[in-house]
Amino acid sequence: MSLSVILQQMGVICILVAIGVLLQKRAVVDALTSKKLSAIVVDVCNPAMIMASILGGDITAGHRDLIYAAVIGAVFYAFLMIIGLVMPHILRVKRSDRKFYNLMSVYTNTGFLGIPVARAILPPNAIIYVIVINVFYSLLFYTHGLTVLGKGEGGNRGKSSVLKILNPGTIMALLSLVVFWFHLDLPPILGNTIQYVGNATVFLSMVLLGVSISRSGLGDALKDIRIWAFILLRMVLVPLIIVLIMHSISFDKTAILAMCLMAAVPVGNLPMIQAEKQGMDTSILSSAIAVTTAVSIFTITALITAVSVVL
Repeated sequence: MSLSVILQQMGVICILVAIGVLLQKRAVVDALTSKKLSAIVVDVCNPAMIMASILGGDITAGHRDLIYAAVIGAVFYAFLMIIGLVMPHILRVKRSDRKFYNLMSVYTNTGFLGIPVARAILPPNAIIYVIVINVFYSLLFYTHGLTVLGKGEGGNRGKSSVLKILNPGTIMALLSLVVFWFHLDLPPILGNTIQYVGNATVFLSMVLLGVSISRSGLGDALKDIRIWAFILLRMVLVPLIIVLIMHSISFDKTAILAMCLMAAVPVGNLPMIQAEKQGMDTSILSSAIAVTTAVSIFTITALITAVSVVL
């Protein structure tokens, strides 16, 4: 993908985010509306866009690419789990907060932000890698993630649930991989419906991102030096390391761009949501989400542009 196309697409995303900021400032989208729209995006639109990407007919990847993606996804998360263990020590985080930085390092916004951005700026075949990463995300967060979050808290707070793993996003991602593997054709009425629902994802998710940034109160969070160090290490250095490793092993450009994006997306909301449910202080997570999300618009643009030019 050319430099001009990437910059144009990221420019469109910035405009959509700005619309969200404006809608929040004008009280068009309040907290309740944002919460309900987020549920629609996460449980309906995003899953539909995953399937729509497979049904679009633009993907030329084959079975080997899917197996390739699965192996890359497993190694990717194994690497991130190591980063999650090391990051709190590098940043000298106090013991009680280490689990939050661990989760922030591993469980980023690969779905809500990653999927629509991938659809907007990456080659069509990249969606295979993005789908696989999101399957791994769900499988691991409700097992490894809850275990990390529950450490030192007592009781069954870290207990995983099969029902949580089998959420709409995971189910649709797995179904999409089945459709891709067996080259299945859905009835036109169903396929067209999925396309229409999926097409709403980019607009809604980016508008909600703008609403979230506007409501977050970035002032105090921007003064936290540790968050900026986290951004430099986790959202810039780690993606670059992944790109260098993959390039040295001669992976194709599409795979490298996809994994660069998946490594560069900001801190995800799910760790904070789970921590809130368990009555924990989520100030660290909420500040990190706000700052990394705002900054990611620029870091993702710079990284994808640089990698595209170099490769």
